[in-house]
Amino acid sequence: MVTIGLTGGIGTGKSTVSRVLARAGATIIDAALVGHQVYEPGTSVWGAVSQTFGPDILFQDQQVDRKKLGEIVFNDPTAMAKLNAIMRPAMKAVIVKRLQHAADQGDPVVVLDSATLIEAGWTSLIDEVWLVTASRETVALRLQKRNGFSDEAISARVASQLTDEERASHADQVIQNNGSLEELTATVEALWAERIIEAKVRNNDAT
Repeated sequence: MVTIGLTGGIGTGKSTVSRVLARAGATIIDAALVGHQVYEPGTSVWGAVSQTFGPDILFQDQQVDRKKLGEIVFNDPTAMAKLNAIMRPAMKAVIVKRLQHAADQGDPVVVLDSATLIEAGWTSLIDEVWLVTASRETVALRLQKRNGFSDEAISARVASQLTDEERASHADQVIQNNGSLEELTATVEALWAERIIEAKVRNNDAT
């Protein structure tokens, strides 16, 4: 099994790359969805998050209001550190189980889709890192169109993340996404074809 860590900053198109890989046949582990699952109401993580950040971050049905929580942590590094200390160990435990399940099923290629793959220290769980990048101007246009973010909100989110230069020092593949969807798809599909061949070689060697 070949395991790929897919990462990239907000607005770079990482999720689009993940969807292309899923259509091609990759098994996707979406760290964002794992994060949402581990703080479902009643879980220990939910209890720690709600106690740390207060009842104002909860909807009436006790689900975490991710928008309110985001407004807090993206503007306060200390708050972000507290949230990460709660979330990341629980998320890692789930991710490890899902990787093992994929291996047991004989899945040829598994993609761990995580915006904070490097910051969380999860690169040790995968074989290689694919980084999706886009220019600052492209990111700003996408976030304004997609999320309606103000310039201040965009700056806060970008500033809370590693720079592309910092991420690139950990990356085995860098996918630039400043062009069309067709160009991006062609690039990703070519990389996918290479990994499928590699996975087959590994499986043959194992047998």
